[in-house]
Amino acid sequence: MGEFGAIIVLVGAVLTSLAALGMLRFPDVYTRLHAASKAGPLGAGLILLGVGIASADLATFLKALAGFVFLIATSPVSAHLLARAALRAGIEPSEGTQKAQQPSKTK
Repeated sequence: MGEFGAIIVLVGAVLTSLAALGMLRFPDVYTRLHAASKAGPLGAGLILLGVGIASADLATFLKALAGFVFLIATSPVSAHLLARAALRAGIEPSEGTQKAQQPSKTK
């Protein structure tokens, strides 16, 4: 069981590293938020689960599972709110970023 936990931790570390790389490489706040809100929480959550599995303790595993669920549940909401605040503050996407068409407001 310890080897499986170590593999899960390693996968989580790779995903977290990819999220950090995306934060450094992407050009604007919106694409950076995408990297931070997708790979970051999944990587951190897998690290939590791997530690919970490797501990071989039910209480520790349940706490790690609760942390994983909390990260996965709250990450999309927080990323959406940050992107919306950036948009309202007037921060424009970079020139290479494609903008989604806003639906027309019809009555």
